[in-house]
Amino acid sequence: MFGLQLPSLGNINDLLLLLVLVIIGIVIIVVIAKIILFILPAGIIALVVWFLTGSIWLAGIAFLVVAFISLLLKK
Repeated sequence: MFGLQLPSLGNINDLLLLLVLVIIGIVIIVVIAKIILFILPAGIIALVVWFLTGSIWLAGIAFLVVAFISLLLKK
């Protein structure tokens, strides 16, 4: 009467949809993490250049150079 009822798992289509959505979520998280790890070193260098020179132009160039070097070293 007042017992705990577990929710039903639904049919197999619901379970497959859940599995697909979980896999898509994991892929999105991995891609975002890789993008952040790629941009982080270049961003730090650009920030240091900006603090030292006060020039956004030089910071942008530093960002592009470090990002390009990172691309070359990844392959």
